[in-house]
Formats: sequence, C-alpha cells, structure tokens
Amino acid sequence: MSKLFNNFLKRQQSIGANNSSYGSPLIHDFPKLKTLNPDQSLLSITGVSCLQDLSRCKKVMEERGELFLEKISMSRNKVAKLCHTFIKDGAKILTHSYSRVVLRVLEKAAAEKKRFSVYVTESQPDAAGRQMAEALKKLNVPVTVVLDAAVGYVLEKVDLVIVGAEGVVESGGIINKIGTYQMALCSKAHNKPFYVVAESFKFVRLYPLNQQDVPDKFKYKADTLKSIRNLSEEHPVIDYTPPSLITLLFTDLGVLTPSAVSDELIKLYL
Repeated sequence: MSKLFNNFLKRQQSIGANNSSYGSPLIHDFPKLKTLNPDQSLLSITGVSCLQDLSRCKKVMEERGELFLEKISMSRNKVAKLCHTFIKDGAKILTHSYSRVVLRVLEKAAAEKKRFSVYVTESQPDAAGRQMAEALKKLNVPVTVVLDAAVGYVLEKVDLVIVGAEGVVESGGIINKIGTYQMALCSKAHNKPFYVVAESFKFVRLYPLNQQDVPDKFKYKADTLKSIRNLSEEHPVIDYTPPSLITLLFTDLGVLTPSAVSDELIKLYL
C-alpha cells in the first residue's frame, strides 16, 4: 500500500497543481475508495498536492465531517416525518435495543401530541434497551422494558413494530442488533406490521441469503476476532432479517418496499 501511495505522490506532482482531475488517480491506486458512501458531496476527493499544508488538509476534513453530521441529522428528520404518520393515537409499539432513528421518530410523534406507549426489549448483552427506555421517559412517553425472550408474549398486545438498522442490504433485508430476526419472525406470526427506519447511507452492497452468509467481521467485535480462534462458541452481536419479514422501510429517500431497495442501490452506486 505504501508503494502505491508513493507512486501516486510522484504522479500527482508531475500532473501539477492546476490539474482539476485529482480524484481519479487516487481512486485508481486505491480501489477500495470506490466502496465509500455514495453521496456525491461526500465522495469528492482532494489530491494531496493541492493541499498547501497539513492545516489546510485538517480544515477540509473537518468541513466534510461537519457536512456529514449535518446530513445525518437531516436524514433522520426526513425519516421521522415519513414514519410518524403511521403511528396512530393510542398505539402500542414494540422496538428493539437503542436506535437514534427510532428515537427521532417517536420524538416526532410525541411532539405531534399523539398518545402512544412503547415496549422496548432489554437487548442483551449490553442492555442497550434500557438506554432507549430512559430517553423515552424524558419525552414523557410511557415505556416498559421487556426481556428479549418475552417478544412473542408481548406481541399479542402491540399494534406495530419499529426497529432501526445497522445496514440495509441489496435484497431489502437488514442487518441489526441480535434479536431483530426473532422479533421479525414473531411479528409475521402475529400478523403485525414490521417497520424499519434507516438512513440511506446505511445501504450496503451485500447480498446475504442467511445468517451464515453475513461476514464474521460484522457479526463479532474486533477484539473477539483477534483473540478468539473458535468463533462457533461466541455469540454474534448482529443478525440478518430477510426482506420477506419486513413490511416497509422508511428512509430519507422515501418509503420503500424491500424489493425497491435494490433499485435505490443501483442509483446510488452507478
């Protein structure tokens, strides 16, 4: 990698500071950059030779970081605006673990003076669901923390399920905190709508067919991969939920059916 980068620097110096095509040679030498987030405003790559000094480079990185954070916030607001209309007055909602997008949706619904209550799973092994419960209590939303094993029992009481996603794959399925898959299965069995809320930058070019198809680097923490040789004895931190179990996906690109996700990915990456 260092040899490639040195070759790039030499070629960049020969191109000259007036050449506007700084991104293409960098992507040529580092093909992995092609897999970065497809948002055009974030993909613009600045050549090393056009930066006068390190402080200028730092400023560019800070500006793009701030822009990215701004876009994330805008994306969540768009998702909340689309999804909160599906929460009817008096609704009972089940959610899983802690999700900032789900929280934004429920916050929007509460701001619209809708009356609803939430069941949130404890979400072991880190009990992230309790963090979600505390956030909802601050919004004066009635919330009950339930055991992960009680999902099937609770689903008889709820009207809909809303979960976040750590990744939305090409098939329209999602990768999310362990326990999401069983929640989707139970929702299907009880004929309850299973909604996913996620920003479009979480769309990934991955097509798993089952749990075993998800790469280990996603299923286990980095320190686990480094220290444990026999992963069969370890518990994964995420699971895969197939598109057949998902009712709708609410994104900043609009409300999508699982089958429409692949079309959006084509638009983003081509």
